[in-house]
Amino acid sequence: MRIISRLLRESVLIAYSSLVGNKLRSILSLLSITIGIFAIIFVFTLVDSLEDGVRESVASLGDDVVFVEKWPWTPENEGEDYPWWKYWQRPQPTMKDLRELELRKVNSAAAMCFLSESNRKVTFKSTNLTGVKIQSASAGYPKVKSLNVVEGRMISDTEFKTGRNTAVLGYEIAQSLFGTSECIGRQVRISGFKATVVGVLAKEGSSLIGNSMDEVVIVPVVFARSFSNIDESDSSILVKAKTGVSNDQLIDELTGTIRAIHRIRPKEDNDFSLNRSSLLNSALDGLFAVINLAGLVIGAFSIVVGGFSIANIMFVSVKERTNLIGIQKSLGAKNYFILLQFLFEAIFLCIMGGLIGLILVALISGVVNLVADTSILLSFKNIGIGLGTSIAIGVIAGVVPAITASRLDPVEAIRSN
Repeated sequence: MRIISRLLRESVLIAYSSLVGNKLRSILSLLSITIGIFAIIFVFTLVDSLEDGVRESVASLGDDVVFVEKWPWTPENEGEDYPWWKYWQRPQPTMKDLRELELRKVNSAAAMCFLSESNRKVTFKSTNLTGVKIQSASAGYPKVKSLNVVEGRMISDTEFKTGRNTAVLGYEIAQSLFGTSECIGRQVRISGFKATVVGVLAKEGSSLIGNSMDEVVIVPVVFARSFSNIDESDSSILVKAKTGVSNDQLIDELTGTIRAIHRIRPKEDNDFSLNRSSLLNSALDGLFAVINLAGLVIGAFSIVVGGFSIANIMFVSVKERTNLIGIQKSLGAKNYFILLQFLFEAIFLCIMGGLIGLILVALISGVVNLVADTSILLSFKNIGIGLGTSIAIGVIAGVVPAITASRLDPVEAIRSN
């Protein structure tokens, strides 16, 4: 065991001395493998960060909430294109539909609400914000969607039902209108109609699917009828399942209840869609599988180029040290000792190049996070992939030159010039 460890140590030292003694060649070799590792790991890091952001945004929709809407999020029949002309003819969900659902008492539902969205102008004194997303909601909204109010309070059930002109502002809207000033109790104008600010939501940050509440104003749907045609706006009915009830159970009951409300005959298609976050997750699985495959192909080309570069450098190294190999063999060096020298040299080069590539990915990710206010993180999984790939390239690119060197005849090697 001591002899083996000593041989390994000497092999590593000889490989290190060779790399230090040929600085330019070593730098060029490092550059090739650094570019390859950087390319593949940076692509994987971007894709993983994008996937995490999208899935986090989808999760915020609620995995126990069903959205009754006109448009399905994905094609309703597996394997078909999106027949928008068919869905376009469907009616929008209305407050009447919500009242019917509440009267019929959907047993699987813990809470439900009506929600309509439109873009309107919001002003406070001389500050004007155009295209602000207004969410017009009914009384069950706070029970269906988790809302974190950091200032003031949420709109009460009585205010929702009576349509009192109250509003809860998203964080960015409050900052744009009031800055650091107190806003609770102040009045803003929504399309010219006054609304009293009763609360401000906590900052959520940007969302990749556009469902962040930072730039939203929530108002009672009855009040929203003053400045918006709710019946022609994008609307939905949100239904939250009871604890212990699966979405499939809730969807089955909702399907039968809504078909009865709309008086749809047994053989007729639904004129509504029941959407849930699992639909998006299923679509995302396929999408990110394709993106990861594309990233792997892009990175593989860079890795192949780096591997060939390392192999060429190692063949040159064998050629230059042929005389030294002959001397080592004449002094009793075994074939595996010569093989390990060159194999360790190739692996050491690749690991160094891989580490530099990983450091570059971490630095660029940090700069992008600061400049673009995003979240790109180099995960331990990708670090492991980078180092593992580096070692694999070193072994694959170095094994043939190493075997060639170990099989040299010592007499012929000493005679070489």
